Amino acid sequence: MVKTVVLGKINWDTSLFLDRFPKSGEEVVVQRIVRVPGGKAGNTAVAGARLLGPAKVAILGGLGKDSIGAEQVKIFEKEGVLTSGLKFSEEAESGQAYITIDAKGANIIHTYAGANATITPADLDEPVRRGLISEAAVVSIMDPPFEAAMKLAETAKVFGKVVAWDPGVIARLGITKVRGLLKNVDYLIANEHESADLTGITNHDDAAKKLLDVNKEMRVVVKLGEKGCIMYAGEKRTALPNLDLPRAGLKVVNTVGCGDAFLGAFTAAVSEGLSDLDALRWGNCAGGLKATRLETRGSPTREMLLKHLQ
Repeated sequence: MVKTVVLGKINWDTSLFLDRFPKSGEEVVVQRIVRVPGGKAGNTAVAGARLLGPAKVAILGGLGKDSIGAEQVKIFEKEGVLTSGLKFSEEAESGQAYITIDAKGANIIHTYAGANATITPADLDEPVRRGLISEAAVVSIMDPPFEAAMKLAETAKVFGKVVAWDPGVIARLGITKVRGLLKNVDYLIANEHESADLTGITNHDDAAKKLLDVNKEMRVVVKLGEKGCIMYAGEKRTALPNLDLPRAGLKVVNTVGCGDAFLGAFTAAVSEGLSDLDALRWGNCAGGLKATRLETRGSPTREMLLKHLQ
């Protein structure tokens, strides 16, 4: 039985590792190039599948009928992610991202949406996709076209599903534009920049209050990278530190995909009926462990996650 469904971008990532980022007009030497599968939804689906097992996570999204699309399907199937909900475009290329990463693991990302942008609300009414949504316990919405995000949240609530939303670039639309979507969200999971984009407020506590004024039943999770995360639920504020990587004998090499690993682990925990606190612990630990891996989809296995949680 499918436990989680994920909708959003699926990209092919070309990562350029540098000592430092260039200034405007400056040329710097690339130390290493890594080409790997990525995209927020693709990363999240794989992160969940590594924790829940084969055929427990389904991916919804768009790919081109090209070599990248074919390779993405092979990789998803190898990871145990169900691909029957994918849409293939004749006209648009598969999504791609070009990422520069400095010696400290910080990154700058340039994304070409391609076939990711072809997903429409009508696509989610297609019987196979609707069936996957109705079967899952948790539906995760990442960064699809806004109308598709709205449709999926509405459909999921009709079926009585838990909805988790990571707003990504949609956050730039602002809280007024996304108010209708927020009313159908159970968990809003955003990084500090997305929280500020949504609300126009940089203070996490004040931003969360503004978001909860829209939907008082929603839980707001703000991801703070190496500083951990905070969950707001009503008047309750829960802060967790990040995984202590040096203590575990690990070091940061690439932070691209850490937030996706967080979401994949968090929603996997929710789908298994764990508490919000345990879900936060799973997310924090998975995000921290991902930072120690070069590849974008470097999320941990269940065995590795549980080992470091202890």
